[in-house]
Amino acid sequence: MLETAPTRSGRRREGRERRRGLAILVVLILLFGGTVAGFSAFYAWGTGASGPQTKVVIDIPRGATGNQVADLLKEKGVIRSAFVFRLLIKLRHLAGIFKAGEYNLTTNMAVSDVIDALKQGPFLESVTVTFPEGLTIAQTAARAAEALGLSQADFITAAQSGTFVLAPYLPAGTKSVEGFLFPQTYDFLQDTTPEQLIQRLLGEFKKECQALPWSKVSSLGVSDFQAMIVASMIEREAKFQADRPLVAAVIYNRLKKGMPLQVDATVEYALGTYKAKLTYADLQVKSPYNTYLHTGLPPGPIASPGLASIAAALAPASVDYLYYVADSSGHNHFASTYQEFLQLKAKYTG
Repeated sequence: MLETAPTRSGRRREGRERRRGLAILVVLILLFGGTVAGFSAFYAWGTGASGPQTKVVIDIPRGATGNQVADLLKEKGVIRSAFVFRLLIKLRHLAGIFKAGEYNLTTNMAVSDVIDALKQGPFLESVTVTFPEGLTIAQTAARAAEALGLSQADFITAAQSGTFVLAPYLPAGTKSVEGFLFPQTYDFLQDTTPEQLIQRLLGEFKKECQALPWSKVSSLGVSDFQAMIVASMIEREAKFQADRPLVAAVIYNRLKKGMPLQVDATVEYALGTYKAKLTYADLQVKSPYNTYLHTGLPPGPIASPGLASIAAALAPASVDYLYYVADSSGHNHFASTYQEFLQLKAKYTG
């Protein structure tokens, strides 16, 4: 029989078998030859270091994995080895059971002591709060008060104190953060102050919105702050995503023509209440926010818009619409002339 060279697949199989054999050999050496040394190393890394034990507060965020908790503890100097922590919580089936919140620990702790402390739960648990799109400062204050027990009045006072700056969107000297309390789901500690909560929401706004095309505002004839005023009106007027760029176009088209915006949501903001249908008397309310009585933009945002409404304010549709009418489902229908508007109004509102 003639001998032939091994095929390529055969060589790969032999290589895999050699590597597998080497791996098994290493494991056997570790299990038998290195048992004592391995156990000694594991024990050493699992015990606390000999350095001083300094108090440290660890804040575990909502949804943190066991690996993330291990890395956090190692970073803060609480444990010597993140690997040993991961291994122990896996062996004890504890991964994912640690509650979000703040824990009083010390540096250089033994891993087992850290696990016991974490199992007891945080001394300050975090509270999950959702702020949906379209809320005013007052509505945000009400939700924060209900979830965290802080004072609504204190929250509103802080939000209207004029001390917060988020340049270039919220310029210095702006008295209110209305429109900039970014809608999102957050975790807060139970002792969070109104100022801390506001700062957190402003920080989220910057993180989520800074990548948007703000350079377009100059071509739209507005500032960053004014674009947020437009976005807030879009948020309150457009229920569906497809309508948002079109509502934005109507607002900008009216501004260019010097027409009053006649946005119902601005009147509701001036009234401090929301109605299914505004009356003639409502439209006469004396307020700089009443865009039936005053041309141009209102003095500031009327609600906190979501990312989609802000994006629409920066990229309106290229249409010549000047009017829109909402039907019973909330969809807006658009018109370029007053006559078309009257026809839409008769069709959808009777």
